[in-house]
Amino acid sequence: MLFHPYEIAFSGFSGTGKTTLAAAVAKHLSERFAVGCYKHGCHRFDMDRKGKDSFIFRAAGAETVMISDPVKKAVISGSASGDISESRIFRSCDLLIVEGLKELPLPKLLMVDRNRKILDLLEPGGIPEVVALVETGDEPKELEKRFELPVFQRDDVATITAFIESRFGATAAATPLSGLILAGGRSARMGTDKALLCYHQDNQLMHTANLLRRYCNEVFVSCRPDQEYRYVDHGLPVITDRYLETGPLGGLLSAQRLYPERAWLTAACDMPFIETGLLDTLVDNRMPLRFATAFRDAETLRYEPLLACYEPKSHQELLARHAEGNSSLHSFLAGSRTGDIILPDIGPLRNINDPAAAGKARNACRMSTKEPT
Repeated sequence: MLFHPYEIAFSGFSGTGKTTLAAAVAKHLSERFAVGCYKHGCHRFDMDRKGKDSFIFRAAGAETVMISDPVKKAVISGSASGDISESRIFRSCDLLIVEGLKELPLPKLLMVDRNRKILDLLEPGGIPEVVALVETGDEPKELEKRFELPVFQRDDVATITAFIESRFGATAAATPLSGLILAGGRSARMGTDKALLCYHQDNQLMHTANLLRRYCNEVFVSCRPDQEYRYVDHGLPVITDRYLETGPLGGLLSAQRLYPERAWLTAACDMPFIETGLLDTLVDNRMPLRFATAFRDAETLRYEPLLACYEPKSHQELLARHAEGNSSLHSFLAGSRTGDIILPDIGPLRNINDPAAAGKARNACRMSTKEPT
C-alpha cells in the first residue's frame, strides 16, 4: 500500500490516454463503489486564482486554506512537509485510481505508446509493480509472451474494469479474518462474569468461540488485564486491553494494534441468541472495501457494533476518533462508509445484562434446542 489498501495506477508517457481511460474505468466502478482519484502532475498548478478569497488568504501568509460549500471541500496547502496525507484524504473511499507516478511502487497498468518507447524502461525493471499493459496496437500476444503480463486494448474498458475488480477481490479474499470475543465488561448488573454463564452446553465464552471458528482463522478473547487469569485455561489466546476505560473500542484497537493486517469479526460475550444463520449472513455479505460491515435495525436504522466485521483500514479512523475523545463504535459505524445488512428482527442481537434477563434467556435457549428445563 502506498496511498490506499485498494489502489491501482494508470501510468505512462504523456499523450497515451491515461486520463481518458482512468476516467472511463472510474465511471464504471463508481456505480458500486466510492471511488477516489489522484492526479499527479510534474508541473505546478494553481487552484486559488488572483482575486479569489483563497488567493487573498494565501497571499496574507496562510499556510493552509480550506474552501467549503454544502456539497464539497477543497484544501490548498503550500507545505512541503506532506502534512496533507493522501492516505487520510482518501481513507473514506472504497478504492483509489491514480493517474501517473510510474516510478513509484504501486500496482499499475502501463500505457504503451505507439512507438513502444515505454517498454525500454520496463525491460530493465525501471518501472515497478506493473500488473498489466494497455496498448492500441494489434500484437497483444507478442507483448504477453515477452513480458508475461496481461495485455489489454485501450478501448476495452469493460475488460480492464473487470481485471481491476478481480485484483481487488483477490486482495480482499487474502485478508485474514480473525474472531474477537469482547469480554472486557465489568458485568456490574449481572453480578458475575457474563462470559462464563451457560445458556447452552458450553459457557458463553466457548459457545461464542465455537461459532466464530467456522469463519475465522483464529479466535481471540478480548478482556482487561485483570481478567486474563479467568480465561487462560479455556485454550483461547487472550488480547488484553491497551486502551483502558474505552469500552469495546479498546478491545478492538488492541487487537488491531497487534495484528494490523487482519479483519476482525467481533462478537460480544453476552449475546446468547446469535447462531450460524446470522453469522452466515454477516460473513457472506461482508463488504471488505468499506470500513466495516454490520447489521442495522430495519425500524430504527441503528447499527449493532458488537457483532460486526471491521476491516484493516478501519484502524486509523478508529484511532483518530479515539484521539478526539469519541470511543463509540456505533458512532463510528454511523459516521463512516459501512456495509449495511438490514435486519427485520434484532431480537437475536440482544445483550443479556442482569440475572432476571439471564434466567429468561436460559429458558428460551433450552426450549429452542428442546433441552429439558
